[in-house]
Amino acid sequence: MAISDIESETPLLDDTMVGVVNYRGFPAKRSTSGGWRSASFIIGVELAERIAYYGIGFNLISYLTGPLGQSLAVAAQNVNTFNGTGCLLPLFGAFIADSFLGRYRTIVIASLLYILGLGLLTLSAMLPSLSPSYSQNNDNSPSQFQVVLFFFSLYLVAIGQSGHKPCTQAFGADQFDGQHPVECKAKSSFFNWWYFGLCIGLSLAFLILSYIQDNLNWGLGFGIPCIVMAAALLLFLLGTKTYRYAINTNVESPFMRIGKVFVAATRNWRIGPPLKAAEEAAGGALPDHHGSHQFEFLSKADGSKEDGKACSVSDIEEAKAVRRLLPIWISSLLFSILPAQLSTFFTKQGTTMDRTTGLGFDIPAASLQSLNTIAIVIFLPIYDRIIVPIARQLTGKPSGISMLQRIGTGMLLYVISIIVAALVEMKRLKEAEEHGLVDTPNATIPMRVWWLVPQYVLSGVGDALTMVGFQEFFYDQVPNELRSVGIALYLSIFGLGSFLSSFLISAIDKVTGGDGQDGWFSDNLNKAHIDYFYWLLAGFGLSGLAGYVYFSKSYIYNKKVLA
Repeated sequence: MAISDIESETPLLDDTMVGVVNYRGFPAKRSTSGGWRSASFIIGVELAERIAYYGIGFNLISYLTGPLGQSLAVAAQNVNTFNGTGCLLPLFGAFIADSFLGRYRTIVIASLLYILGLGLLTLSAMLPSLSPSYSQNNDNSPSQFQVVLFFFSLYLVAIGQSGHKPCTQAFGADQFDGQHPVECKAKSSFFNWWYFGLCIGLSLAFLILSYIQDNLNWGLGFGIPCIVMAAALLLFLLGTKTYRYAINTNVESPFMRIGKVFVAATRNWRIGPPLKAAEEAAGGALPDHHGSHQFEFLSKADGSKEDGKACSVSDIEEAKAVRRLLPIWISSLLFSILPAQLSTFFTKQGTTMDRTTGLGFDIPAASLQSLNTIAIVIFLPIYDRIIVPIARQLTGKPSGISMLQRIGTGMLLYVISIIVAALVEMKRLKEAEEHGLVDTPNATIPMRVWWLVPQYVLSGVGDALTMVGFQEFFYDQVPNELRSVGIALYLSIFGLGSFLSSFLISAIDKVTGGDGQDGWFSDNLNKAHIDYFYWLLAGFGLSGLAGYVYFSKSYIYNKKVLA
C-alpha cells in the first residue's frame, strides 16, 4: 500500500485551500499542509493510543477474576459496562469538540486525562505491596480503597478516550479534501490505513502486555500503557505545524441549527411543505442533496419568515442527513452485541484449552485476540490494493463497493464466526465430558487452542469490513461540522452493544443459574453452556442483518460521489 504524493499532482493555482487554516491561522496551502504527511502523525498516535487502551482492556476480565476476585458473570458484566461506557461517552466528547473547543484542543486535553487515569490505574495495581494492612491479611483480598481507586481510574481512562477517540479519527480524515479528485481517493484509503495502524497497536498489546500481566506484574502491565500514551501525546504535538484546521463559518452551533429544524417542523406540522424548498429541490438548486424529496415533514421548517424563526434550506438538508442515518444506526444495534464477546467469552474459552507451545511457555489466553488483529492486518492491504481497484473498475465507485455493502458483508462474516464459536464450544464440552473433567474446572482440556483460530480469523475479516465501513460511513454522511459526532455515532453502536450484552448475560445468569444450579455462565466452564449463548447471539445477528439490509436498500447517500 504505497502512499501517494498528493501534492506533486496538484496544480499551483489550486494550492490555497478554502475553509481550512494552518497552525498560524492563515489559509492552508495544499502543498505544505495536510495529506499523508499529517495523517501519518495521527495514525501513529492511534497506534500508540490503542496499545494504551487495549493494554488494560483486553485482559481486564483476567484482572477482575484474578486479583480482584470477581465471579465470571460479574467480571463479564463489568468488562461490557466499561467497553459500553467507553463507546458511548465519545458522543459527549464529540459534542464538546464540535461545539466549543475544536478537535485539536479536545485531543490534547483528553490525552492529559487519559494519562492521569492510566497513572492512577498503575498505582491501584501496586497498592497491595505497599499497604501494611494488606501484608497482614491472609486472604489476599484487595482492600476497599484499592477497588474504588481501580474503578475510578478505569472510568477516568474512559472519559479521556471520549474526547480522544472520535476527534483523532475525524481530525485525521480532515487532512484530506473530499472535493479534490486525488485527495478524495486518499481519504477513502485513509480509513483502511487508520484501522491498519489500530490493529498493529492491538497486536503489540496482545502479544507483549498480556505476557507481562499474566507472568510478571500487573503494575508493570498497566504502567507501560501509561508511558505509551504519554508518547502518543508527544507525537501528536510534533505534527502541529503540518495539520490543517477546519474553521467554522457559522456562529451558531450545528446542534442548535439542526435542533431548530425539528422544532420548527413540529410547530408547522399542519401546513404543507413551502413552495420555495420544493422549487429549489426540483430546479437543482441543491445538487449535493440527493434525498431532498425525503422527509418532507422537515421541509415544513422552512415556513413563513414573518416570525424570524424559519430555517434555511441548508439547515433543513443537514437535519434530513442526520434523520436519514437513524434507521441504519438502529438496525445495527442487534449486530453490535456480537463483537462484545471477543474480550470476554472467547478469551475464557482459551483459558481451559491446551495452550502449550513446546518452547517452554504457554500462550496467554488474552493474546489469542491477536489472531483477530493479525487477520485484519493481513486482509486490509489485500482489500485496499487488490480488491478495491478491481471492484472500482467493475462498479465505477471510488471505493469499489458502497460503504453499506461493505458493512453488510462484514456483518455476515461476523455471524458466521459466532456460529463457528458455538460449534467449537460444543466440541470442547464433549471433550471435557469424555475425559471426565466436567467437575475439574482448573484442568486443561485435551484440545489444542488452535481450534479457536477460525472464529478469530472470521471475526477479524468481519471487523476489517464492518468497522472501517462504519467509520467512513458516519464520517462521510453527517454534516461537515459534525464529523466528530459522526465518528461518535459509530462508536455508540458498539457501546450500546456492550450494554445489551451485559444485560443479556445478567438476565440469562439469573434465569439459568438460580437455586444454586450451574447456569450458562457457571464459573466452571466445563458445566457452563456458552454454546447456547453463542447460538442465541447468532440469531440476534441474523435478525439485525435482515433489518440492516432492508433499510440499506432504501438509503440515499447525501453526496454525488459515493465513498
